[in-house]
Amino acid sequence: MYELIILSLLMNGPLHGYLIAKITNDIIGPWAKVSNGTLYPLLAKLEKSGYIAIATGRTDQRQGERIARTFEITDDGRKRFHQLMMDTSSNPGEYQKFFQLKVAYLFQLQPMERLHLLDHYINYCQTHILYSRSEAKEFVEDTAGRDYMPPARMEGTLEVFEHIIEYWQAELKWVQHLRTKEVARIESHGEQYIPEITHS
Repeated sequence: MYELIILSLLMNGPLHGYLIAKITNDIIGPWAKVSNGTLYPLLAKLEKSGYIAIATGRTDQRQGERIARTFEITDDGRKRFHQLMMDTSSNPGEYQKFFQLKVAYLFQLQPMERLHLLDHYINYCQTHILYSRSEAKEFVEDTAGRDYMPPARMEGTLEVFEHIIEYWQAELKWVQHLRTKEVARIESHGEQYIPEITHS
């Protein structure tokens, strides 16, 4: 995720390392924080890979005892950013976090690419809803009439399932709204329209 955050930030222009750290922490906060021991080696790795470079014509600034270097994205970095944005198969268990980060940078993509990501997340939300409903139904069927299941535990477990379903329904409603706005934007610019996928 940090790689996508860094490249996303630099797509908007050069930034000092300390400012990259501050904005990254603002994005992933309030409890999670990226340490300097994680961030600066990653910046060095991205620089070594040719995705970022020391910005030309910029004066490094001193932050305490550290020299704050200014980084900019390279052409290879822009390609890597695009690759990370379009990736929907890595980290499926944490894809919600990645998608929420991607939404702020959808404008960097082509219209059909934006729709592709929105449609993928719609399916992602629907899968969570269907899975949770199925698990809740199976839980009720498996525990019906069983003496070992206290009513309070059964009620509490079903409350959790209901909360999870409502949560993903809210996510689904949000991304459907984003898609509706995107389709309107595409149509207003004369782009080809892609039919909406079936929503449950």
